[in-house]
Amino acid sequence: MDFPIGTHLARYEQTQGVLPERLDALGETYREQGLLDREQLYELAYETSTRSAYHVKKNPRDRCRKVTENVRRVDGDFSKIQLLSGLSGFKAPTASAVLTAFDPGRHAVVDTRVWASLDRLDLLDGRKETFDAGDYVTMIEPIRELAAESEYSVAEVGYALFAADVAEREDTLH
Repeated sequence: MDFPIGTHLARYEQTQGVLPERLDALGETYREQGLLDREQLYELAYETSTRSAYHVKKNPRDRCRKVTENVRRVDGDFSKIQLLSGLSGFKAPTASAVLTAFDPGRHAVVDTRVWASLDRLDLLDGRKETFDAGDYVTMIEPIRELAAESEYSVAEVGYALFAADVAEREDTLH
């Protein structure tokens, strides 16, 4: 596959994408605590989608803790995203950020831009503007394949795909 991951990854800091170091810090907290609380989920949601972050505060505190605790125990990408998507303010892209924070070697933050880059690489077909758990599974497999063929983590490949779309898109995002 001829996709210059390193070149696009170097451009990522010039985008308005979620800051990897913020996700890394949250992931460390998640691994230490074994769960995330509502305030931590709000911070993550605000990083990824400021417009819908306020919905996170509608979740009962105990539910946030229980869901994020259970996500660690559930097998399968679909199930993990579906479980997180049960929280207010968490659609698949924001849920993917939680998984990426926890395990950047296995997960990537996904959205419209990542899908578009995968489409340009002929790894997916068509344009997509909304995502669910099934779409996450569809996207994460080629992202993992790109990572396996490179020296980069799955999360880094996701960031590079995002940056590639920022650099290459000729039309509007939506």
